[in-house]
Amino acid sequence: MMPFGKKSTGSTKLTALLALTGVLAGAGCDPSAGQTADIEAAAGAAPAAEASASVQALMAERQAAIAQRGQDNLHKGADFLETNGTRDGVVTLPSGLQYEVLNAAEGARPAATATVTTHYHGTLIDGTVFDSSYERGEPASFPLNGVIPGWTQALQLMAVGAKWRLFIPPTLAYGAADKGSIPANSTLIFDVELLEIQAAH
Repeated sequence: MMPFGKKSTGSTKLTALLALTGVLAGAGCDPSAGQTADIEAAAGAAPAAEASASVQALMAERQAAIAQRGQDNLHKGADFLETNGTRDGVVTLPSGLQYEVLNAAEGARPAATATVTTHYHGTLIDGTVFDSSYERGEPASFPLNGVIPGWTQALQLMAVGAKWRLFIPPTLAYGAADKGSIPANSTLIFDVELLEIQAAH
């Protein structure tokens, strides 16, 4: 999922990740195919009233599981960031965003309203890859005011040609929203390479 948090941009060809539209809003999770099958099975095996109760019970159970996983992720992420912040080379900003400079560069830096072109690789703290422009073989372009806050903050500090590793707490990413490949309250890690600041039209 790409780091998009406000609105989608057609030029990126990115699916609902770093969802482009309304990605920071909402905390629900659509049932997966397996979950839908469970619900249909419950509905087909009982009269209408019973089926309705079964569906509600299943949905309540799943929402409770998502909420519990979110709390677990919140604690794991906080522990990770606390330890990570003690490593040499890791900078922690007042917002809680952490970064590590992989390749330094000097030069122009984008404003918050700029459109940038980047290559990036995104993982959860356990190493699970959820999105990567490198793997797709195509960089992504998007306005900095249309992505998650952690990206907006970090990219404004980067010069063209720089490559940083970002460690983004859930408050600067997708928060309590469960995005499927990005579970609720996930701390995210991105390797981000700033390739270009596009000229305003």
